[in-house]
Amino acid sequence: MPHEYDVIVVGAGMVGAAIGYGLAGGNSKLLMVDGADTDFRAAKANFGLVWVQGKGLKDPSYRQLTIAAARAWPEFAKGLQAESGINLAYEQNGGLVFCLGEGEFSARTALVNEWNSQTPDCAPLVHMLDRTELRRRFPSMRLGDGVVGASFGELDGQVNPLRLLSALQTAYLRRGGRMRCGQAVTGIQALREGGFEVTAGSFQARGERVVIAAGLGSAVLGPMVGLDVPVRPQRGQLLVTERLAPLLPLANSGLRQNIEGTIMIGATSEDAGYDLATTTVAAAGLARRAVRILPDLANAKVVRQWSCLRVMTPDGSPVYATSVSHPGAEIAVCHSGVTLASFHAGAYAKAVACGSLPGALEPFHHERFNVQEA
Repeated sequence: MPHEYDVIVVGAGMVGAAIGYGLAGGNSKLLMVDGADTDFRAAKANFGLVWVQGKGLKDPSYRQLTIAAARAWPEFAKGLQAESGINLAYEQNGGLVFCLGEGEFSARTALVNEWNSQTPDCAPLVHMLDRTELRRRFPSMRLGDGVVGASFGELDGQVNPLRLLSALQTAYLRRGGRMRCGQAVTGIQALREGGFEVTAGSFQARGERVVIAAGLGSAVLGPMVGLDVPVRPQRGQLLVTERLAPLLPLANSGLRQNIEGTIMIGATSEDAGYDLATTTVAAAGLARRAVRILPDLANAKVVRQWSCLRVMTPDGSPVYATSVSHPGAEIAVCHSGVTLASFHAGAYAKAVACGSLPGALEPFHHERFNVQEA
């Protein structure tokens, strides 16, 4: 049988959809294969931050990749909105990490200074603001007495993650790509004559190349084509309030007001395996800190609490690799699918289309986890 597709992307979540969108168009025949909505989807618990500050501390490659992705976001968002017809609610007004007490402020200052020192090729991108400066810059925010200051990231921003995912899939389909949903991929087999056969339930498709972007499922699918990537789930619990009058003029790492007025509060970082349960302990902790930062939240009604699973590698940095044993197979795994969406749809998709990942991505190869300790 001839190959039906030039590239098959396994996974249509935030990472897979961005890659598919970037690959679509022209004369390429593309297929995205995705599971059910009940699968473990990181997109469900995504906070919607396009975030730079603190990313890649002690990992210069990840840091530079994040900075480049954030800088590419405005043009990427403009094009995606025009093509999909979906308003992403994207803003790049900077972002804050609030500090409660002098201890948090001192610790955050040390981290920011270290992070800025590792980016000597540009002016500092993150600044510490004391309470006086916070009130001067953002007079509409009524802060709790315990807020002594915050770090401010110039490139940070926010977007509606569900709109982003919908826009990526919509634009991909409009570019002529095909999508098969509702059945998770269970097999990827290299064909003797070249290419791959992808199996999802009773459905099978053949493609010259395959890109695995299946989140936590990548740990099972990757070894089928010589790409054994260690990933683990990390549970994140979130709260969302009723719609409120404007309280937050810009994004915060643990608080974000949606365009509709609801406020997201989160998120926990828990090693709970594949347990999706929500807990009162987490809800109380999240709510307590949120009210200390914004006292106006004390009377707000919480309308929903939920949890989902992040995709984490051992060092927290992404994985981008080409299979040596199965040429034509690629894998892309990360937990920053929103921030890196501009990269996945742009430079990464172009590299995949050309059939060769650039040397700049070599630090993200999964073989870094196989280095023996001295």
